[in-house]
Amino acid sequence: MKGIVVFSGSAHEKFADEVCAKLSIRRSGVKISRFSNDCLQAQLLANCRQRDVYIVQPLVPPTQEHLMELLLMVDAARGASARQITAVMPHYAYARSDKKDASRISIGGRLVADLLTTAGVDRVLTMALHAPQVHGFFSVPVDHLTALGVIAEHYRGRDLTDCVVVSPDLGNAKQATLLARLLDLPVAAGSKQRMADDKVVIDSIVGDVAGKRAIVLDDEIATGGSILEIVNRLGDFGAKEISVACTHGLFTGNAVEKLASAPQIKEVVTTNTVPAPRDFPGLTVLSVAGLFADAIDRIHNGRSVSKLFNNVDPSHAPPPVPEGLF
Repeated sequence: MKGIVVFSGSAHEKFADEVCAKLSIRRSGVKISRFSNDCLQAQLLANCRQRDVYIVQPLVPPTQEHLMELLLMVDAARGASARQITAVMPHYAYARSDKKDASRISIGGRLVADLLTTAGVDRVLTMALHAPQVHGFFSVPVDHLTALGVIAEHYRGRDLTDCVVVSPDLGNAKQATLLARLLDLPVAAGSKQRMADDKVVIDSIVGDVAGKRAIVLDDEIATGGSILEIVNRLGDFGAKEISVACTHGLFTGNAVEKLASAPQIKEVVTTNTVPAPRDFPGLTVLSVAGLFADAIDRIHNGRSVSKLFNNVDPSHAPPPVPEGLF
């Protein structure tokens, strides 16, 4: 990994260290300071000239603070003559702001993508964007990873008799279907209406869940409102046991208390794209640092990142080469 430098903001240094350990390199230092007028300043403490720079910073609360840190670090790397700057954002929080669904509303996902590009980002490495169209907000290459293979491997080690994979809404049904295929299970989905950012209503379940154990899959859990709503509906429709899995376990507000106190939920599984809460008994955290390390290695050495997902998600993998073409 000669010629590579990895920095981290303050959002998730533990994850950055784990990625660096997989790459057999040491994370380079960053000094984040604050002026008396509350303005931030970032100083990179390693040589970046003509090197590939990777800046690890998921956008997690306080999101705006961490976003500003990332922009300043990118600007510092550009000013230090980095050859290529990759923003490694395991969680891109502004992906939820992906469309104009009310009058005179901002589309934050596109705006933040423009800010990153203007700051000097040459490439983005992220995981499980909330909506596919967010990929197109960036005018630089985006390597979009998926945690489905890691989540599927977790469940393969147990008895899946009478299990069904459930999506809380139809929008996430594709990902639930992919996980169901990996586990050779049926799939179901809730019919969800979002009343507010923290309030949803699920009025029906599409698919058979009666008498079955449900694996509820979502891309992100913030307040836990959608999860509790689908859990309650699954109980109404006869599901007997529920496991909850997600990629980004933010667990904001009183989400931990709500999920931990729900008797129907037997297990909550997430990945380490964001820092895990310290006081969540029974939470299972799966590491995706190896995936990010493999992706960084492939980017640095000019190899295909999509080949990591040949047997996981066909939308991430390249199309097969017709026989006899080469």
